[in-house]
Amino acid sequence: MPIALLPDRALVTVTGPDAPALLQGVLTCNVETLGPGEARLGALLTPQGKIFFDFLISRIPDGFRLDTAADRAADLAKRLSLYRLRAKAEIAAEPTVAVAVAWDGASPAAETDRVADARHPDLGARLYAAEGAFSADASEAAYHAHRIALAIPEGGRDYAFGDAFPHEALVDQLGGVDFRKGCYVGQEVVSRMQHRGTARTRILAAAYPEGAAAAPGSEVSAGGKTLGTTGSAAGARGLVTLRLDRLGDALAAGEPLRADGRLLGVARPAYATFAMPEPAGTAV
Repeated sequence: MPIALLPDRALVTVTGPDAPALLQGVLTCNVETLGPGEARLGALLTPQGKIFFDFLISRIPDGFRLDTAADRAADLAKRLSLYRLRAKAEIAAEPTVAVAVAWDGASPAAETDRVADARHPDLGARLYAAEGAFSADASEAAYHAHRIALAIPEGGRDYAFGDAFPHEALVDQLGGVDFRKGCYVGQEVVSRMQHRGTARTRILAAAYPEGAAAAPGSEVSAGGKTLGTTGSAAGARGLVTLRLDRLGDALAAGEPLRADGRLLGVARPAYATFAMPEPAGTAV
């Protein structure tokens, strides 16, 4: 029952009476329906609809906390402050709060603030406490291996910030976009992709039957044509970002997929519902 510290994560808090309205108007997720004890995926987009920041958002007594990449937390707080205008809200990075994750039923001995990761039931829970309040019995690498086995992408590892649309990063598949709420930054582009079905690029699960996965950033090709790139990996499993139309052409021609010279197979994540070219459409 593992618990792993995540030193690459940090918190940004948004508090005050206008915090719900402020966040509801700029984030992809719906903060009004966010339940207690839930950490929901969300993103702040560029006006062009690409992911600028991603995070897990959960409630605190006087507002919200955003669990995000540690090296981007200060920039996220600064960016949110630009949208505050006259709203009665305080925005701050919280570098003294440690972030950990527990899965397979693990629970720390020390008292922590625990919220369920709503992206996938098997991801477990996020834990928040003062630094040094609890210890880990698993490595950060073990958590990422668990995440990769579930085919859950992470910004900065599986897609570049400022370069990927929410559909491409599976944010739409993991509950991070609310298509029924009002406007937010980049909403028109995301809504258009949803209703027109124009997301040609997706992150897929990958398996390497001959051994270890290719290094992140390797080109995935078939028949001499580039289909996409590899993302994070652990052992013989990984994530890849591919053009689905080019994947379909390769499968129809019977051309094997390779990354860094290594044979790989791809599949749609088990939680996903988007259409896949056959015969790669079997979920894993």
